[in-house]
Amino acid sequence: MNARGAVTGLGSGVVLQGVDAPGEFCRTVEEIESLGFGYLWLTDSSLHARNCYSYLTLAATRSSRLRLGTAVTNPVTRHPAITAAAAATVDEVSGGRLILGIGAGDRPLLALGYPPSPLATLEAAISGIRRLWRGEELDLQAPGFAMNGAHLRFPARAGIEVFVSASGPKTLELAGRVADGVILLVGLFPEALGWAVSRVEQGARAAGRPRPHIAVFAYGAIDEDERAALEAARSIAAWFPQTAPGICDLAGLPRGLVGRVRAGYSGGEFQEAAAAARVLPDEFVRKVALAGNRQHAAERIDAALGAGADSVHVFPLGAERMKTVRAFAEVWRARAGLEGSHGRTG
Repeated sequence: MNARGAVTGLGSGVVLQGVDAPGEFCRTVEEIESLGFGYLWLTDSSLHARNCYSYLTLAATRSSRLRLGTAVTNPVTRHPAITAAAAATVDEVSGGRLILGIGAGDRPLLALGYPPSPLATLEAAISGIRRLWRGEELDLQAPGFAMNGAHLRFPARAGIEVFVSASGPKTLELAGRVADGVILLVGLFPEALGWAVSRVEQGARAAGRPRPHIAVFAYGAIDEDERAALEAARSIAAWFPQTAPGICDLAGLPRGLVGRVRAGYSGGEFQEAAAAARVLPDEFVRKVALAGNRQHAAERIDAALGAGADSVHVFPLGAERMKTVRAFAEVWRARAGLEGSHGRTG
């Protein structure tokens, strides 16, 4: 661990949804590790993809080095004690390589009749999960859940890292106070990245602790056909007006346009926002996503690292996801080569 918590020397990763059949997914895991990435994350999107813990278990058996994470779970669709047991199990199967990524929840919760979790519930869930991993027996009444004599009946690793996903100011500060790492979902332009890092640092200072590891998620596509890349990435841009309107302000997106997107994208995963995303200007899409050629990707990586990020993780969109993953690996290696590194992406 470094002074900021979490892991060192693992600068890049890949984020996937469980949309591929098991055999294809296993081959993808093997390729991602062979490309030198340090992390592999699986989304936990309720009904929108296959179960993340099942696929992380598959990934654990098909890799030896990748850090494996949920990206991200929440304390609403799974009781925190169930999450503690699931995470500890995958951690054991993988030989101690799991990271628990957790957040307040997002648009897919609406399909199940739930709103996102209040921050008090998220913070209580993180505390309860860690205490269970330490072997404690818990009696507590927390906002949104309870535990009565709850304890794990198998040994867990107490040091499993917890990363909190965040895009709003209060969640960013919470991550700074309590998390081992924070997953930034704030786009890829300097103004938003710098603002988000400062809020994480503010939370860490308030708690009198080192700043946690900062991981930036970079959604989108890398293609020398820049129009194809832009169109593949466009759907994620609609997520920001709906879920993180403050980022739209930092990007200079007109309030009226934010309202139009919100009206056209009522819920569900971001891929379901294609129609609403059509009204967004190309420049906004380029600011918040990977949406261009390798040079564009290099600029976005530089923006993230220059703002203080410790790692950058590609979330490939579009029909040719592994093409984007391979291109990201090439860009990362080229960047590392310029800094005197040799050949390893992670």
